[in-house]
Amino acid sequence: MIIDSTDRQIIEALQGGLPLVPEPYAQVAEQLDMPQDALMARIAAMKARGVIRRIAAAPNHYKLGMTANGMTVWDVDDDRITELGAQVGALPYVTHCYERPRALPDWPYNLFAMVHGDSREEVEEKRAEIRALLGTALRGCDILYSTRILKKTGLRLRQKG
Repeated sequence: MIIDSTDRQIIEALQGGLPLVPEPYAQVAEQLDMPQDALMARIAAMKARGVIRRIAAAPNHYKLGMTANGMTVWDVDDDRITELGAQVGALPYVTHCYERPRALPDWPYNLFAMVHGDSREEVEEKRAEIRALLGTALRGCDILYSTRILKKTGLRLRQKG
């Protein structure tokens, strides 16, 4: 995918995160010497083209008190994964939910959902809720608990030159 120099400048301005001010896009637009509506239109166009997927907060769950974090993995019937994945992703305690290809025979799971809680017991309760939601489409599951937080970063452009 090719981007022009203006899109590159926008991505470079956003890749470190939005400024923590009341109007972050206004500040970025000012920094780039462009009208805010032009900035927003460019961001929307890049999203529509698939250059960027989203702009979102990446909280540190440990600092928020959510010290039990588990990636739940599910083996769900392929013909129901889109419908059920959307339902799992809409749960208030699921922060990431996505489909991935299986790696048979060792890894039969095709649906992943990150669940956060104050304790492993709480995460297990939420996992049970997901299990009930998946119902008869569920063929197997597991959970992988986080032991530390990794630095989260989004898109980073390489420097030209």
